[in-house]
Amino acid sequence: MRALILAAGRGSRMEGLSDDRPKCLVAFEGKPLIERQIAALRRGGAGTVGVVRGYRADMIDFPGLSYFANGRWAETNMVMSLAAAASWLRSGPVIVSYADIFYRSELVRKLADAPGELVISYDRDWRRLWTRRFADPMADAETFRTNAAGELVEIGGKTARIEDIEGQYMGLLKFTPSAWCAIEMQLSSLDASVRDRLDMTGLLRRLLATKTISISTIGTSGQWGEIDQPGDIALYQEMIKKGELVLEEALPGSEPAQE
Repeated sequence: MRALILAAGRGSRMEGLSDDRPKCLVAFEGKPLIERQIAALRRGGAGTVGVVRGYRADMIDFPGLSYFANGRWAETNMVMSLAAAASWLRSGPVIVSYADIFYRSELVRKLADAPGELVISYDRDWRRLWTRRFADPMADAETFRTNAAGELVEIGGKTARIEDIEGQYMGLLKFTPSAWCAIEMQLSSLDASVRDRLDMTGLLRRLLATKTISISTIGTSGQWGEIDQPGDIALYQEMIKKGELVLEEALPGSEPAQE
């Protein structure tokens, strides 16, 4: 299994923490965030890990990784960073991770083993975290609904109804070659300006609208996080101190990743 970290963006909402480095190199509990991702992906079964670089690409330089480039990182969004690794996506299944999240290897293994052309992870216990990250959780939360078979039917919309939110999308997903083939066909039908602005949630919404492929889901409950603003780091540090969040290296039997 191969895994890919999308780390081309700058992270403009980090209020200075990413002025001189990519967002994935911001320190969290003594390690750059990307080191935590690499370790979880390798523990989860990824024999090869790649990174799509863009902003301050020279600073993301870890041994044993494969690298892709989004030279237009300042003008494009995440889907175009994903497309930079099209050669991987066409040739085999790939676990794809955002660069601003942390998670456990158990979830990576579940994604790798899950059937389906395109599989995304989500947090069922999202309200516990969102109420602490945001003054108004519903202002940031987006719709997420599945059917009885666990297939995604709605994502990324705004709502005032808590019933429309079964969980929150995490930014960790699996693509198979058939899924990527369908996505490339979808992208080829769009104007360049639309493709450049397309984020991952927007892509998923388009796939749902066109009914091109089914999107499977895997739910989890907490023990992950998104670092999108400086206050997030302080929150997770507080949660660690209280025992509400346990990082994977602190779990019994957790072994360090091998280079």
